[in-house]
Amino acid sequence: MTETVDVHLVAAGKYHDIDFARLELLKLLAEHEHIRVTVASDYENADQVNNCNFMISYTCDVRPSENAQKFIRKWVEDGGRWMALHGTNSALDMGGPDGVDSPRCFPLWAETLGSQFIAHPPIAPYSVEISDPSNWLVSDLESFETDDELYLCEYHDQENLHTLLHTDWNGEARGFVESDWTNDEKRRLVMYLRPLGDGCVLYNTLGHCRGHYDMRPLTDYYPKIERCSWEIPQYYELLKRGIRWGMGETE
Repeated sequence: MTETVDVHLVAAGKYHDIDFARLELLKLLAEHEHIRVTVASDYENADQVNNCNFMISYTCDVRPSENAQKFIRKWVEDGGRWMALHGTNSALDMGGPDGVDSPRCFPLWAETLGSQFIAHPPIAPYSVEISDPSNWLVSDLESFETDDELYLCEYHDQENLHTLLHTDWNGEARGFVESDWTNDEKRRLVMYLRPLGDGCVLYNTLGHCRGHYDMRPLTDYYPKIERCSWEIPQYYELLKRGIRWGMGETE
């Protein structure tokens, strides 16, 4: 008899179609009949985290308490596997005169994840390159183009991040306080592994999505539905492999 795998999914936050992302992730998890899922809208339930084998997060500007940062850090160090998606590493202060600011308000969180989101250029197509074709999480995939938010991040413990996907880009991130990305390192990590103690974080920056009503209270109606990488098969393949990785598979 196959043992069950307990998965904890945190899906919540601002400026994204969280309902869409949550449903798509639950459908992928449902492909494995022995997976049991708990779902939350924040990171504050220590029992749910400590009782799971694997955690998935799709959040934006959800800022965990200091206590949550500490117990999740310990859970990873003790062997937990965490697939963190898109805006999990983001803290956004909107509406300032100089644009969107990304305050360094959770250093332990950013250090655990290996990065903090700072800005992105306007959504536009860009090429995603395979950084380590020998790793089964990306092996047999070819470089692909996606139309998504290109995450510009501040990295932590970068020498120990295992890059799986990357893109090379320099330019201007209009609308953000930290908008000038013309003179620093061009390499942008799109997906990487962040080993930590006996556990690991798999971070995938792709997957922006937004519906008509997801920019409230900034605007009541957003004119364009955005699905970005959710519209390409490569993203679903990465998510499927990430789920298998979280379940303990190694190839």
